Amino acid sequence: MTTDQPPASGPARAAVPLPGPPSDADWEKAVAAVAGAEEVVLACHVSPDGDALGSMLALAHALRRRGTRVLPSFAEPFVVPQSLHVLPGRDLLVDPASVPAAPALLVTFDTGSVDRLGSLADRVAAAGEVLVVDHHASNTGYGTLHLVDPAAPATAVLVAELVRRLDVPLDADIAACVYAGLVTDTGSFRFAGTTPATHELAARLLATGIRPDVLGRELFDSHPFGWLPMVGKVLARARLEPAEVGGLGLVWSESRLAELTEHGLAADQAESLVDLVRTAREAEVAAVLKELPDGRWAVSVRSKGRVDVGAACVALGGGGHRFAAGFTAGTSLDGTLPVLRAALAAAPRLDPDTGAPAR
Repeated sequence: MTTDQPPASGPARAAVPLPGPPSDADWEKAVAAVAGAEEVVLACHVSPDGDALGSMLALAHALRRRGTRVLPSFAEPFVVPQSLHVLPGRDLLVDPASVPAAPALLVTFDTGSVDRLGSLADRVAAAGEVLVVDHHASNTGYGTLHLVDPAAPATAVLVAELVRRLDVPLDADIAACVYAGLVTDTGSFRFAGTTPATHELAARLLATGIRPDVLGRELFDSHPFGWLPMVGKVLARARLEPAEVGGLGLVWSESRLAELTEHGLAADQAESLVDLVRTAREAEVAAVLKELPDGRWAVSVRSKGRVDVGAACVALGGGGHRFAAGFTAGTSLDGTLPVLRAALAAAPRLDPDTGAPAR
């Protein structure tokens, strides 16, 4: 997850308050804009995960069913992670260099701020309408139309509702893409945001005939052999700091670029490391600091439910959710850890049973 910065000013970028989940009027405006468009540019954040790419491709399939021309894309590096090759619709993707400079309608997915669009960020100010579909609590309110619900467990949930309101039948291609987003951002239905409605949606998706075993294996359980020794090195460096986070405990490790290169691994192969580190029972918060080619560090942070790591990462220039967030640091590893520790110590505490602010 890269740094979330406030959008620059401009008619399509002016931040607006987002007081809560989308209203009926928000849904009506979004449906009218999408249904009335002959061509729609779709964009998700750089280095897309299952929720970002799955959400975008799901709506791309739905709009094509309606006869709409769709141009789905994401900024460089324009490479689909190997784990997401299982998603139907990769052939629909358009190179970012070919995306119109001033689209009539731009729809963005899982993107809390303009800078997360990378080289496609300038399309926001130039577009006639910008529909933002997202579930990040740190969303800056850019765009002209908003379907933003921080209570939604995944952006894909909002896309599924948009597809329903567009009267597009749910087929296997749409369902596979929505399912990828759903299982990615709920941790295969293990995270606190999972609700009865989440499982009801999953049931409707599975009823189309998609294979959860095949999708799950490709999304989570398939790696190049070189991933195994790389993981071994990262886990061997893990450090437990029981006194940090106000005595709730921090466990962290680092991923070195040279180790990815040594084993012929793409950068996305480091994304799941934090889910291994977070299994340490003694720590409430886990973090993995990933070295980037430009010398910066991308930091992924996870909470088990008692610390709002989203607030901590926003304070450090990043963003995310209460239990999963991140930021990018331009300092050294030794310079990043102290500011991370301080932000976590100051982060709001949560009720572990409800996820609401602790009394």
